[in-house]
Amino acid sequence: MIRKVTSNDDVVDILVIGAGASGAASTAWLSEAGFNVKCLEQGYWQDPSKYASASPDYEFEMLTNWAIDPNKRDLDVDYPVNDSNSPVTPVMFNGVGGSTILWSAHTPRFHPSDFQVKTLDGVADDWPISYEDIEEYYDLNDEVMGCAGINGDPANPPRSPRQMPPLPLGRDGLKLISGFEKMGWHWWPSDSYINSIRFGEGRDACNFCGHNHMGCFQRAKSSTDLNYWPRALRNGASLETGARVRRITTDKNGRINGVDYVDSHGNEAHQSARAVIMAANGIGTPRLLLNSVSRSHPAGLANSSNLVGKNLMFHPFAMISGTFDEDLESWKGPLSNFAMSQEFYETDKSRGFVRGYTYQFQRSLGPAWIAKGGFRDRVRWGAGHHQELKKRLGSTMALAVIGEDLPEVHNTVDLDPHLTDSDGIPAPRINYTLSKNSRDQLDHAISNAKKVLATAGATDIYVDPMMRQSGWHLMGTARMGDDASNSVVNKWGQAHDVDNLFIVDGSVFVTGAAVNPTPTIQALALRTADYIVDNRQDLKV
Repeated sequence: MIRKVTSNDDVVDILVIGAGASGAASTAWLSEAGFNVKCLEQGYWQDPSKYASASPDYEFEMLTNWAIDPNKRDLDVDYPVNDSNSPVTPVMFNGVGGSTILWSAHTPRFHPSDFQVKTLDGVADDWPISYEDIEEYYDLNDEVMGCAGINGDPANPPRSPRQMPPLPLGRDGLKLISGFEKMGWHWWPSDSYINSIRFGEGRDACNFCGHNHMGCFQRAKSSTDLNYWPRALRNGASLETGARVRRITTDKNGRINGVDYVDSHGNEAHQSARAVIMAANGIGTPRLLLNSVSRSHPAGLANSSNLVGKNLMFHPFAMISGTFDEDLESWKGPLSNFAMSQEFYETDKSRGFVRGYTYQFQRSLGPAWIAKGGFRDRVRWGAGHHQELKKRLGSTMALAVIGEDLPEVHNTVDLDPHLTDSDGIPAPRINYTLSKNSRDQLDHAISNAKKVLATAGATDIYVDPMMRQSGWHLMGTARMGDDASNSVVNKWGQAHDVDNLFIVDGSVFVTGAAVNPTPTIQALALRTADYIVDNRQDLKV
């Protein structure tokens, strides 16, 4: 029998929901400033020795317990997602570190133009902030996470020196780069939060074992359980794992006074708080806000604009792979994003679409992954199986296309009327349609990728025009803006409707740019934390 547990006397200053990229950064910064901060995370601490990357069967484990899709993982700490009305499957990970456990750690920044697409291109909306407003927080985050990279990229503004040199490009990387060089197209080593030299507490350099996207058992890949969380805990912050938040509660005046949650023992609990920070990603945050209905907030918390859950953005991926007539040892090194091209990043209206895309260079994995298809069709059983496997193994490279997915109000996250998690909390339902602009971007990118791969010497070029399991980047569902009628939070991440609610994950994005969002998410989280420190001492005991 479930018993009710109350802890109303234990009032914390700030309650953070989610222990991933932004939740960890917020908790560390606020606790360092003397706030009493507690974080609730529905997953648990991870043991690196048990990552899929530590197993000789990693190529099979990545399809089950370590799958990127929570619907495929189907673990108790996950919640199901109804994605039947979307060509893109949201992917995420629940646990201390969140999706930084399973990420590729590719960390480019937004361009200055990404913050003003309405002004420049007449689409979507401008952000209420600029690149310059968060530049110092990009730098701060790099210092904590540890960035490997190099200045000089002509596609981006100058930056502070990185903490480490870029990762080696490898024989395979140089082969792809040769195609871009011959075409006269931009390329640059990617910024990444993967150690190229020893950096951080007990963290060695990457040894190029090749599969760190499924958790890095060598601890060379940065994740917030390795950097922000040790810092936060030393500051006196507390972290409760196995804690699944059911709803955010409010007082008679509509201000937040805590959360109801299910603890790791299955007990119903309440945590009182002076303020709440949402850091549950672009799916989990609107899910919880919409489930937090009250007399003061009948449409869900912070939803007077009716925009909570609206304007969902992914980065739809196309993958174009090619096989080369030589062994490139493409199973060595991090799988994804060791170099990139932003030749087609900014708007050129002669292409027939607005905004643009980035090419991310991709390696391949080992024999089981190749045999099951990898970036393309599976190697068929029967005559010629071994010959085809040998041909592809170590010789297959790919270009992933990440295009700017502009916000559209009909792309939504709402509550499924029937599906729940294991604690009976309504599951999120995704409604998403790929826009013509995004499709045109992808088609343009596919055509050019074929050219550059062929120029580099690839044969057997294979195209996946849009990967279904590619919803790593969950954005836009509680957008930022100056006007409360068409946004959910202000430029500091503070909800317009509730002055003691802050959102620091990808939900607040106005537009999605054409790069991985995590460094921008973390920079915004640090900026919001600084705002609270400077302006909300009323939240501190």
